[in-house]
Amino acid sequence: MSKPITLLTVEATEQLSPGMVRIRFSGDLAAFADSAFTDRYVKLVFGDPAELETGGRPTLRTYTVIAPDVARGTLAIDFVVHGDQGVAGPWAARARPGDTIHVRGPGGAYAPDPAADWHLLAGDEAAIPAIRQALAALPDDAQGYAVIQVDGPVHEQPVATPAGVALTWLHRADPAQPGLADAVRALPWREGRVHAFVHGEGQAVMKDIRPYLYVERGVPRADVSISAYWKQGRTEETFREWKAELARTEEGTS
Repeated sequence: MSKPITLLTVEATEQLSPGMVRIRFSGDLAAFADSAFTDRYVKLVFGDPAELETGGRPTLRTYTVIAPDVARGTLAIDFVVHGDQGVAGPWAARARPGDTIHVRGPGGAYAPDPAADWHLLAGDEAAIPAIRQALAALPDDAQGYAVIQVDGPVHEQPVATPAGVALTWLHRADPAQPGLADAVRALPWREGRVHAFVHGEGQAVMKDIRPYLYVERGVPRADVSISAYWKQGRTEETFREWKAELARTEEGTS
C-alpha cells in the first residue's frame, strides 16, 4: 500500500550551524497520528507527486521528521546544506515562508528500547535529528554513548542527553581525531544488552561499524538499527546504486 502524500507549507527557517538549516512546516499531519518511531522520516517529492501513483519517477529525497504535532499541524526537518550540491539542500537554503512541498510518508523502524541495559547512538550530520530524538525519548536513568561526527567545532549543535549517556563530538577536519568507526571501537564495552542506532556515511557505517557490532561483539541484528544515509564521493543518485549493489553482494554471500 502506498504511503500518504502530504502537502507541507514552509512557516519559518533557522540556521542551526554553518551547514544545517531547520525548516518548520505546517500541514494536515493526520498520516503521522500513529508514528511512534524516533527515526521517522518522509520522502520529499521534487516534481509532480501524481507521478508516484502512475508509475512515474519524480526526484525523492529522504529526511528525518522532527517533533510532528498532529493537533497543531506542525513539524520540522533539518537539512544538511553544502552550497549548490544536491537537490534538497539548495532547495532548503532558498526556502521562504509560504513555499510548499509534497512529502510521502511517514516511515520509520527504530525507537530506543527502554528495557535495554545501555544504548549506543552513532552517526554524522545527517543522523543528528534522529539521534537527538532518540536521546530525548530515553528514560532519565538511561546509560550509554552517543558519538557524532561533524566537520568542525562550529558545526556542533545543542544535543541534550540523560546524565548517564556520554556524548562525544568528532571533527573530521582535525587529523588528530579518530574517524567515526575508530571512535566507536574505542568505547569501553559495557555489560548487558545494548540497543544500537548507527546511521551515516556508507563506508564507516556499513563496512566498518556494522561488522564490529555483529561479528566482533555478537550483537543480535534485532538490537541494531544501522543504515547508510550517504556515501563519500557519490552523488545522491549514484549512492542509491551503491546501496543496491551492496544489497545484491550481501544476498549472494548470505
